[in-house]
Amino acid sequence: MTIARNRVVTIDYTLTDEGGAVLDTSQGEEPLAYIHGTGTLVPGLETALEGKAASEHVSVTVSPDQGYGARDESVIFTISRGEFEDVDDLSVGMKLELHGEHEEPLLVTVITMDQEEVTVDANHPLAGQTLHFEVDVRGVREATAEELAHGHAHDGHHGH
Repeated sequence: MTIARNRVVTIDYTLTDEGGAVLDTSQGEEPLAYIHGTGTLVPGLETALEGKAASEHVSVTVSPDQGYGARDESVIFTISRGEFEDVDDLSVGMKLELHGEHEEPLLVTVITMDQEEVTVDANHPLAGQTLHFEVDVRGVREATAEELAHGHAHDGHHGH
């Protein structure tokens, strides 16, 4: 069986940046199980995996436009330090969930701060980066109706 939309795919992967530094990996962990075609993976990786089968290895370089997008300087903004009164140990590098104009969740990273202001970046941490994936396909199977209804694979097999 090959990888196609609405199939559960189980993979081992290693993600590196252009310098070869490991950014994420499933090595030493459980393989990643996902439903193909539902937007779980970045588009460039999903496209590279389409049509592959269990036991295949895929090496792919994903450009920012097929990964996490280009960096957008307009989503870097400064907020009054007083807005963070309930945040314990606020520090540079901290990731927070704020709420946008329409109360939508907005994940940000604190990039600078002083006594009066905090500057945050709402770009994905990998935005603007070329990504390198090494992927071993471990399994491919049809998704169950329940998995499709829930929008995620159930533990790579049939449980949660």
